[in-house]
Amino acid sequence: MKIGFIGLGNMGAPMAANLAKEGHEVVGFDVAGATAEGTSNAASAAAAAEGSDVVITMLPNGAILRSVANDVIPAMKPGAVLLDCSTVDVQSARDVAAQAAEAGLGALDAPVSGGIGGAAGGTLTFMVGGSDAAFATAKPLFDIMGQKAVHCGESGNGQAAKICNNMILGVTMIGTCEAFALADKLGLSREAMFDVVSTSSGYSWSMNAYCPAPGVGPTSPADNDYNPGFAAELMLKDLRLSQQAAEAADADTPMGQAATALYTEFVENEDGQGRDFSAMLPRFEKRGRN
Repeated sequence: MKIGFIGLGNMGAPMAANLAKEGHEVVGFDVAGATAEGTSNAASAAAAAEGSDVVITMLPNGAILRSVANDVIPAMKPGAVLLDCSTVDVQSARDVAAQAAEAGLGALDAPVSGGIGGAAGGTLTFMVGGSDAAFATAKPLFDIMGQKAVHCGESGNGQAAKICNNMILGVTMIGTCEAFALADKLGLSREAMFDVVSTSSGYSWSMNAYCPAPGVGPTSPADNDYNPGFAAELMLKDLRLSQQAAEAADADTPMGQAATALYTEFVENEDGQGRDFSAMLPRFEKRGRN
């Protein structure tokens, strides 16, 4: 396929490179001038979209997605698919999909899970909203960029799945960090804590696959001084999106609210900016009960 790829940052560049490696013609554009291996460069987002079978976007937020959509949708050929892999608010995803449909295009919202390592290794998971036909067109590309693509239903449902998943992740990471800090103060070794919880009812991805305690369990950012695999500010972004959606849907999410408040404090008023979201553990280590 001919693919336009807009947004060649830490996630977008390796995704675009993997597509080019598999023989697709990838034309990239990034407002900051970033490039990706094996791709050619366009002078604008609209130029990258011209003649493309699929236009992929990986952008920071819904406002930028709307702006880019205004540029690329008029330039896309009829029947092409606009595939947005950004994590944005549900309403922006649905509005852009409607705009694309009016122009005779397919549209998918397909946020990802797996971080920079997953983007480089082609092991991302895609949560996808949009039509069956658009999903079928993009499926070969998902197979290159990731290990799994789940079609979640209508437009916006990919974003809904992503923010619900990451609300769980934020809540469980805080709970895991709190438990390690409590275990420390009770004189329970971290290794014993991990050995028990990782095989008991406290089992979770935050404990078993991404343990926030260094030197315990599989290698994680905790073993690299909490340099981010998934930055705390990105977790905060996703938690805020979850609470924006919860407010719009009149959903009661007290744990999601509490996690959002804790990550807000951590990122904006403490030392969380630029650190992994699991660096909540050293935060709790230093604190007593209020």
